[in-house]
Amino acid sequence: MQFLKFRTFILNFFLMSCILFLNGCNSGVLCPKGDIAIKQRSLILVAFTVMLFIIVPVFFMTWFFSTKYRENNIQSDYRPHWSHSNVIESLVWGFPILIIVFLSILSWKSVHDLDPYKKIVSNVKPIKINVVSLDWKWLFIYPKENIATVNELVFPVNTPITFELTSNSVMNSFFIPSLGSQIYTMAGMRTQLNLIANRSGVYKGISANYSGKGFSDMKFTTKVTSNVALFEKWIKKVRCSPYKLDSISSFEKVAYPSENNIIEYYSSIKNNLFNIIIKKIKYNRR
Repeated sequence: MQFLKFRTFILNFFLMSCILFLNGCNSGVLCPKGDIAIKQRSLILVAFTVMLFIIVPVFFMTWFFSTKYRENNIQSDYRPHWSHSNVIESLVWGFPILIIVFLSILSWKSVHDLDPYKKIVSNVKPIKINVVSLDWKWLFIYPKENIATVNELVFPVNTPITFELTSNSVMNSFFIPSLGSQIYTMAGMRTQLNLIANRSGVYKGISANYSGKGFSDMKFTTKVTSNVALFEKWIKKVRCSPYKLDSISSFEKVAYPSENNIIEYYSSIKNNLFNIIIKKIKYNRR
């Protein structure tokens, strides 16, 4: 009777909870916009489904045994000397072992297929972008185009992007959830990530590793243009900027810790700036 009394409330609460929790599924890793992200979502869903084969029976048996063998259930058989069943032992041990073997093979294959260093096969020539995590903003260097931006990343659709990443400060993590794969940036070291966007649009980029008081606002905008012409138009726009990163002193000004940074453009950069940043950290360590 108590359950029936609160049934409407429980049902409404359940529906509202589903709406709130599923509201975030229209973006991020569950709504991929690139080939890598699509494969990673498939891997998540397959692993989740397989694990349900363990979780659902466990919940069912918890309910079944507690109901069937409760003290006041006089309909059940009372067998105090029963202690072993080969069938039950086979199911209890055999099924989880099969699932672990399956997930192990799936993980091994996926780790190699989705290696962030693995080049993306495409007829389109990849674009190289250097990424430097600063306190608390992202610097994107386009070495071939000789430009740089802060907190804005732009590239054309269906074009492989090769990111080379480092940090000018503490360790951080570069992540565009809609395109998949996050990778760490570390001072004095170089990591690499290959991504591709198969749909144009504007996507969120975040820092996925706590790095201090400005971490929560360390975000950037990723714009995927619908064609190369729009990307080249954006490059011309950046080249009109009066600001330049043509010396180490100008870089150090940009790298000075700050929060809630706006998007900034730099019309020219110092030659080999990315490698200089890496070597600078290595030299200071010695």
